[in-house]
Amino acid sequence: MRYLPLTQPDREAMLGVIGAKSIDDLFADVPASAVLDGPIAGLPMHASELAVERHMTKLAAKNLAAGAAPFFLGAGAYRHHVPASVDHLIQRGEFLTAYTPYQPEIAQGTLQMMFEFQSQVARLLGCDVANASMYDGSTACWEAITMARRVTKRGKAILSGGVHPHYVSVAQTMAKFTGDQLVTAVPTLSPNPDTDDLIAQIDDDTSCVVVQYPDILGRIADLSKLAEAAHAKKALLVAVVTEPVALGAIKSPGEMGADIVVGEGQSLGVGLQFGGPYVGLFACSEKLVRQMPGRLCGETQDAEGKRGYVLTLSTREQHIRREKATSNICTSSVLCALAMSVHMTLLGEKGLRQLAAINHAGASAAADRLAQVPGVELVTPTFFNEFTLKLAKEARPVVRTLAEQGILAGVSLGRLYPSAAELGTGLVVAVTETTTSEDVETLASALQEVLA
Repeated sequence: MRYLPLTQPDREAMLGVIGAKSIDDLFADVPASAVLDGPIAGLPMHASELAVERHMTKLAAKNLAAGAAPFFLGAGAYRHHVPASVDHLIQRGEFLTAYTPYQPEIAQGTLQMMFEFQSQVARLLGCDVANASMYDGSTACWEAITMARRVTKRGKAILSGGVHPHYVSVAQTMAKFTGDQLVTAVPTLSPNPDTDDLIAQIDDDTSCVVVQYPDILGRIADLSKLAEAAHAKKALLVAVVTEPVALGAIKSPGEMGADIVVGEGQSLGVGLQFGGPYVGLFACSEKLVRQMPGRLCGETQDAEGKRGYVLTLSTREQHIRREKATSNICTSSVLCALAMSVHMTLLGEKGLRQLAAINHAGASAAADRLAQVPGVELVTPTFFNEFTLKLAKEARPVVRTLAEQGILAGVSLGRLYPSAAELGTGLVVAVTETTTSEDVETLASALQEVLA
């Protein structure tokens, strides 16, 4: 029996207060095509716990685990080795006792972790200050666009074709409610990013230019020229980083003049986990800190002169008048941030650079080997651990065929850009420290057979 504490008269009274005739009126914004007209087909109305467990176990067995096959998927979510010590440390009581540290005297462990995390992220991204994490990379990207609007008092954002299409989609969804104008594009299968095109589009109405680094095809651009052009028009440069390990090998966006740097921290300390939970990164220059969304933890001294940590510059809607809040989708993924911080601490600066070097070397070797396969062309001559191949056939059926053989060959651009026919032959391949030379050889042999 379902537990429904409200009676029908209770529900009718509440509907009357808000002026709705029925509960269905509350879902008027949901498209008719997305509304079910009855129970889900094939799903039983009820089952015992044992039966449900058996059924779900059977369904789960159909999944192919990332570690059980040659794995070359990337495009914003990467398989890296996470030391067992990370999971052990994040379960310590000092960190598990406080989800929302509004009472600092009983949440010093969580607050200290947040402070250390901010320091690590700021240094990694090359910025003055970082917040204590956000929901994920895509929503952090949108928060950067809205922050640029607050700073510049302008409502047009120019998004590079190299920005992950899922990030663009999130921004487009949110812009429907804010009125922001988003200028977007799709990438081309070329070795060079669209830097010159972006510069040509910047005008006096532009709030920011958003560029991914490395971009969706794996290309790495020098952001200095773009930053200068944006600043000349009093616009901001927003850089998106989906693979933070790359910053162990290449110059950070902040060093090249980016005003706001956002990204996804999943690569460090957080597994793939079927798409979530992940951890959003957000950093900016010090002069913009009061417009930065999310939590910010600061170091201070208590009445006895001892070091302590507290939330500071709290501009979330819980703390101040809602219309003055700087937050929108800024749920803080504290546990994932902790995992990332622990992993970065275990690596240290030297370890991160070594990890980045291993990734790049492996990707370079893989690109060279795969480019030798007939019907395969390397599009991106310079990259970090992810590169794009142009196949002699459409990539999507090739990927599906290889998946049936137990090889996760990469992400087809046709899947990411289904309406862009010219990208249909593109395949984005990621190589990390978890990829072996045997994996690469398996992929090369399989590609040669499928493309023959």
